[in-house]
Amino acid sequence: MLTRRTFLHSAAAFPLVAITAPQAAHAAQPDILSYDGAAIGGYDPVAYFTQSAPLLGDAAHTVMRKGVEWRFASAQNRDNFAANPEAYAPQYGGYCAYAASKNAVAPTDANAWTVHEGKLYLNYSTQVRGIWSQDIPGNVALADGYWPGPLSN
Repeated sequence: MLTRRTFLHSAAAFPLVAITAPQAAHAAQPDILSYDGAAIGGYDPVAYFTQSAPLLGDAAHTVMRKGVEWRFASAQNRDNFAANPEAYAPQYGGYCAYAASKNAVAPTDANAWTVHEGKLYLNYSTQVRGIWSQDIPGNVALADGYWPGPLSN
């Protein structure tokens, strides 16, 4: 339900996302968001599922996929990802799920995450995650409609 407060929060948060990345979600952006060549800022995507927390990966446990290095906190997490990357990789290439629902791209904060229906979603900030979380199914449907589809190797 859209209330005045929800609208004001959305209006306050989204311009920041829009200013950060005003381009269409699929236009001229790398498939995977990376920082210094490391997907999702070097955080272990498997840890969100197994530890329910963002954990920095270790350069000793890596996988190259889609031209970026994915780092893992353990060899077991690395092996789990390598066996089924689509099960663990964040949706929308690790870009902000809320921005994707607005047909835009924005970077993400490793602490602004949600696992919903077995999929990992990252957001620009915890404030934006709060807005996105008010209608996860609706925002996922919108983002899925804009995003170019599964990015498989």
